[in-house]
Order: sequence, then C-alpha cells, then structure tokens
Amino acid sequence: MHGKSMLRFFRLPQLCMVGAALLAPLAVHAEAAASGPVTPVDWVNTYIGTGGGGVEYGGTMPLVTTPFGMTNWTAQTRQNRISVSSYAYEDNYIQGFIGTHQPAIWMGDYGYVTLMPEIGSINYAPEARRLAFRHQDEISTPYYYAVSMGSDAAHRIHAEMTATDHAGFLRFDFPKTSAASVLIEATRPGIKGFVQVDPARHEVSGYNPDRMDADLGPLKLANFKGYFVVRFRQPFAARTVYEGVLQWPGKDSVDGVNVGAFVSFDTAQSGRVEAQVGTSFISIEQARANLDAELPDWNFDAARAALKATWNRKLGIAAIDGASDDQRRIFYTGLYHALLYPKLFSEHGRYYSAFDDKLHDGESYTAYSIWDTFRAENSLLTLFAPERIDGMVRALLQDYAEGGWMPKWPNPSYTNIMIGTHADSLVAEAINKGFKGFDYAQAWQAVYKDAMTPPDGDTTRRWFDREPHTPYEARAGLTYAKQLGYLPADKVAESASSTQEEAYDDYAVAQVAKALGRSDDDAFFLKRSQNYRQLFNPARGFMQARNSDGSWAAPEDGWTEGDQWVYLFAALHDIPGVIELLGGRAAAAAKLDEHFAGGHNRHDNEPSHHYGYLYDYVGQPWKTQARVREIARDAYSNTPNGVLGNEDCGQMSAWYVFTALGFYPLNPASGDYLIGSPLFTRAALNLPNGKRFEISARNNSPQNVYIQSAMLDGKPLLQPLISYRQIVAGGRLDFVMGPQPSRWAADWTPPPLRP
Repeated sequence: MHGKSMLRFFRLPQLCMVGAALLAPLAVHAEAAASGPVTPVDWVNTYIGTGGGGVEYGGTMPLVTTPFGMTNWTAQTRQNRISVSSYAYEDNYIQGFIGTHQPAIWMGDYGYVTLMPEIGSINYAPEARRLAFRHQDEISTPYYYAVSMGSDAAHRIHAEMTATDHAGFLRFDFPKTSAASVLIEATRPGIKGFVQVDPARHEVSGYNPDRMDADLGPLKLANFKGYFVVRFRQPFAARTVYEGVLQWPGKDSVDGVNVGAFVSFDTAQSGRVEAQVGTSFISIEQARANLDAELPDWNFDAARAALKATWNRKLGIAAIDGASDDQRRIFYTGLYHALLYPKLFSEHGRYYSAFDDKLHDGESYTAYSIWDTFRAENSLLTLFAPERIDGMVRALLQDYAEGGWMPKWPNPSYTNIMIGTHADSLVAEAINKGFKGFDYAQAWQAVYKDAMTPPDGDTTRRWFDREPHTPYEARAGLTYAKQLGYLPADKVAESASSTQEEAYDDYAVAQVAKALGRSDDDAFFLKRSQNYRQLFNPARGFMQARNSDGSWAAPEDGWTEGDQWVYLFAALHDIPGVIELLGGRAAAAAKLDEHFAGGHNRHDNEPSHHYGYLYDYVGQPWKTQARVREIARDAYSNTPNGVLGNEDCGQMSAWYVFTALGFYPLNPASGDYLIGSPLFTRAALNLPNGKRFEISARNNSPQNVYIQSAMLDGKPLLQPLISYRQIVAGGRLDFVMGPQPSRWAADWTPPPLRP
C-alpha cells in the first residue's frame, strides 16, 4: 500500500525528482569504500528510496537495525508523522537520532524516543537544536551509521550508531572542553509521557504512549506505552528534566505533556559520550533487561561487527554474478529492505499484545503491510527467512485469539487500512509450502471467520478507507456479498476491487480447508472464489462494479488504487478463467498489449506487479521476458529516488529480487512461481535448510533477454513454472538466452482452477 492510500486515489507516474543529486547513481559511503565492497552488506545502498519528499516516493530510511528488528535507528532530519518519514535525502539538517517503529511513509510511528547531542545552550525544539550536515560526511550501512554535524570546529559533533533487536548503541564525540549535553526527548507537544533521571545508574528512563494509528482502528489500548532506558557510560556533570519549554531544576522526574531530559558531561579529559538505549513495550524494567541481554558491555566495535555479520549471513543467502555495480546495489538493497518486515514485537519470550492490551508469553510480530506484501514479500521470506515463518503465522493467529480477527495491517493494532483479508493468503501459503509450526485447526477457525462473518454494523457503513473509530473492517460488506455474490457499489466503497481480491482470499481459504481434509468447505470456497466473474461486463471487455439491483455502476467506480485496467486480471488464482472471459488466449494477449501500450501498467503500485508475467499464460512468454526486464530497468535505480513509488515494507524490492533471479510468485498461495527473464548470468541461493539452488543464464546480457531453452536439474523444462518445493530441494535451473524471441514454453497450457 502506498501514500495515496490515505485517500486510495490512483497515482500518476513519478516524474518529478528533487535536485540533480537525486538523479545520479549514488556511491554508497561504506567502511569498505577505500577498497570497494567486499561482503554482501557492503553493496547495500541505504539511501535508495529516501529521496523525493512528499508521500509519492520510496519513504525508506537509512535504518540501522537487525533483520526484523523491533526498533530501528536513523538520523532524524524531520519530525515524522503519518505521511512523513524521519529521514529525507534532500534535507540538510539533523534534529536527532530516533529509535523508530514507523514501517512506511503512509503509516505512523509509535512508542518512539529521540536523542540529540548539543553544545552550549540547551534547545528543545527540533528547529532550534538541529545541526547542519553534508552527505559526504555520512557513513550509512545497515549495521553502522556515522555523521559529522555542525557549522564549525567548535560546534562539530561526530555521531555513530549501531543496534541490536531491541536496543541502540550511540556514541558522540564532542570537542574537548565543550559544554556537552544530550537531549532525551520522550514525547512531543500534545503527547503526555514520563521521564526520570537516575544519576547513580547514569540512566534516563521513561515512556511515550503516542500511537499515531490510534484513530485508524477500534482499540484504545489504555496500557500501550513505548518504554525506554538510556544508559550512559559517563557520569552526569549536570542534569534536568523539562516539560514543554520549562525546565524543572532539582527534579529528577516529570509526568506531563512534551517531556524529556538533558544530561551534561565533563569533556575536559575526553569528548566522547556513549549511550545505550533499551526499548520495550512491556515495561521500563523490560527495557533495562533487553539492554542487559543484548548490550552487556561497552564494546561498540564488537556490537557493530556482530550486526555486520548478522546482515552478511542473511544477505549472503543470495550470491550473484554478471550484475553491474548498480544492479548489485539495487539487488542487495532490495534484500535489506525485504528483511526488515514484519517487525519483531516480542521481547525475549514475552510480548505486549496490541489486541487485548495485556502481556503474554511467546513470540510476536507486527507491521504486516499485508495488502502489499502477500504478493511477493511474504513469499521471499519463505525462501530467505523460513525460520521466521511459523512465528509470523503464529503471531497472526495470536492476534485473532486476542482481538477476534487476524489483522490486515497491524501497526501495532488494527488499522482498518486497505481491503480484503489477505492474512488468509499468508496462512494458506505457509501450509502449501509445508510449514507446520502453528495450529492448523486454529488457522482454519481464523480464515473461516474472515470468510463468513461480517464485521459489526456491516450494512450501516460505507467502509471508506481510514474511516476513524470504526469496528474492525474484515471483509467490509460481506453481508451483501453473501447475498448477491459481489459487493454492490451503491452500498460499499471500493466494491469492485474488494469483490475480486476477496475471491482470491476465498481461494486461499479453500487451500486451508483442503489441507485439513475439509472437502465440503474446500469445494464451497473454491466455487465462491469464482465470484469475480460476476463483475465481467462482456459488452465492454472489462470488470465493472455493479449496484445492488444488478445494474452496472460507472466504470470509474469501485476501485482501490487503480482502475478497470489495473483490476482486469486481479483474480490471481484463476488467470485461465479471466482469459476465458476475455475470449481466449489471443484476445487476452491483445488486451495485455493494449494495457502496456496505453501506459496502464502502474508498477508503482502493487495491483500491477504481476502484469508483466501474464504473457506466460497466453502462449507468449517472450513478451513476459521483455516486459519484466523493461520494468526492472525503468522502475528501480541506484539513486535516492531508486524506488518507483513507496517501498511498501519490502514488496517493491521483493518484486525486483524475484525478477532478478528469474521467477515470481504470481499466485503466492499456490507455492508456484512464473518464470520471467533472469537479470544475471549466474545466481545461487544458499538456502537456510543447507540446500543450494543455482540459476545460470548462458549468453545473458542487456540485449539477450529472451529464453531460448531451459533445463531443471538436467532435464528439459518446457513450462514457464517452477515450484517452491523444487527450489528448496536444491538443484539447478539453466537457461540459454538470446537476442530474439523463441517459442520456449509457448505451448504450455495452464491448468484450470480445480473443479
């Protein structure tokens, strides 16, 4: 989902760039810069997606964090909020260093904390405390960030950061004998919080209860707080707490609005100040325990090295040859972005639930941007982080048990953003791929409720996006859908898109039923997954919203972030059925040609992500090969504007990673992948199960985009399709590439949806 989903309007192409610097390929500042990149993480360009401003850009931040880390650390160049990220490449000032949980540009933060080093007078407001910086004075990697700030030598501060799952490690170098202080901002204006200074422990602790999504869902969460403990290595030379713009001399704690603390240090002998920040959603004591467990000593270099090794283990699952430097940076940056989400929400065996407002034992995750990520990001995780999948599905089922429903976009609670119940797809995909570390019976209960139980007040609301203080939306308008077989445009917002996407969700529910041997339910939901057909208007050759009396609504009505072109092939589970409605493969191919020639393909938004692969279904796979190469070239770059549209919690990047490897999960719940055109001459997946899957593309080049032949494990591969089970079993996929289209796989006839 993207920034425009605040109103769910259709995006125009991203044509505007901010400044010439945002257009040029970026040579990443890295510790290996002198000798060139050496390890996979050295190829990550954390600036990709950080430039452009507004809501119609990547919205990424140069985050220092672990894979799936609970708290991410970044320089704060602007105060983040819904539609504003903490860091924007075009900014010239740093206001602080924030421990953030904001997952995307169009989602808000929650329970954050900010530190800012200062020299001389104490400044509270971001505009007053900010310091100038230049990008040439930054080092930015997933495991380490450093920057020198300040306009002159007397006011120049060097800041560094590294991180663990729940903690950040910061150190600041001030000029010797300077009046050095560190601001700890617990809350902002209008937000009530708490802060306490403990000089004996060299600690500042507190909490921030701000949850920017509080108006987006039904739960108030009276107990929600983001707790922190900031532990300094050096003793305090002076200290004060503040509230608003007032200092409270002699007080070591304050409970109020816009609160924080200042601690000052003696820099006569050394200008270095080190701070470790533990974060928690359980308690201040748990934040301290997280700090003790994850940063038991003051060895910054060891913490940085450990985080670098962690990223290299994960990114090193993929090895590529035959890529340009820019392609290599885009690829490994894409993996970095994809391995950030969903975010860990548990703390060493316990978690606070944002669904029943209580503490529980177990493992938990949040920041599932499921409307976006069910398409490819989740599928990528089944390959690159299979050890996490069971826990991630269990987390969704825990949310169901504690809140009544699996969420569609938890941040950290229900937000009622986007349509459908695509958590059904995540559950079905995990089951079809053989994951067994969660309760299948509970999974069935959760997906069955999604499919059969209307939300509270279902027929009394239009269910607009981000409508505040509504019950959990689930499948909005399900009451009508069960009666009519579709969602009526005169009763429910975004009805045409929802009808089609929920047809796919019904297919996912059928997969769960099949796995449990529930044959009647399997047949029922598989049949209901055909309801998308009721929106096909043969007179126009498009899907079209219908009213409750059966009449056609206006062609422009009923869509979510798209239009009739974007949603023509939205039934991901039954592309052969859509082709049949269009009059067969030749007619469908002509429609696809018109789609691309007319500029209707919107790769900057998720409903178009599978379109390049659709030619595989119509007997023209050479067009898929050309189209996906074209999209990969035009929609991604090694620049701050290198993501066409919002990154969307790894989905945009997951598309690139899969396409670079040569295949894509068009119907993710099925466990199958459609073949495109690999970008590199050679790639290998050193899978976590110990197996190795290799992909070679002989004669590959920017001109040789067409597959001439293919072999899987030494045997001819005649269909443009491979399965998850074939990949994780290990083996080889060998292509021969050429400059002209061939008829490889053109005779493949995709099987119909099982009766």
